[in-house]
Amino acid sequence: MSDNMIIIGKITGPQGVRGEVRVMPLTDFPERFKDLKIALLDDGTSLPVESVRYHQQVVLLKFAKLDDRNAIEHLRNKLIKIERKDLVPLPEGHYHVFDIIGLSVYNEQEECLGKISDVLQTGSNDVYVVEQQNKQPLLIPGLKSVVLHVDIPGGKMIVKLQEEWE
Repeated sequence: MSDNMIIIGKITGPQGVRGEVRVMPLTDFPERFKDLKIALLDDGTSLPVESVRYHQQVVLLKFAKLDDRNAIEHLRNKLIKIERKDLVPLPEGHYHVFDIIGLSVYNEQEECLGKISDVLQTGSNDVYVVEQQNKQPLLIPGLKSVVLHVDIPGGKMIVKLQEEWE
């Protein structure tokens, strides 16, 4: 999949017998589905969206001209994606997880600490998992007092480490 396309949901299977599919949202903004006119799937298929509704933790989509369970069974496990330009804009200083993963992390002395391999979403603040060569991963809280600078295009993050973290 190109870097221009972002996954927002996974079709988990049919819902009922009238051609709806259950979609597990893979986005912090599940309301984005209500404006979805065309679903772009990871296999290159484009499907016109006829209706969208929400049920518990899933999104129920109905595609045009797919009117029964048999017509949509083959869509199970397909991923729905959007173009990067259609992302929900974030406030200044906030970043999409997929933009953070892979950044090189440096301390204030410009020493490379490693690369971010994962982002743990704890509820209060994110925690960046930094893989270090021949060491245990370093866990860095995503706090303004710790993260001094983020340069997404440059692939770099500068952090202020506490002595006990080093």
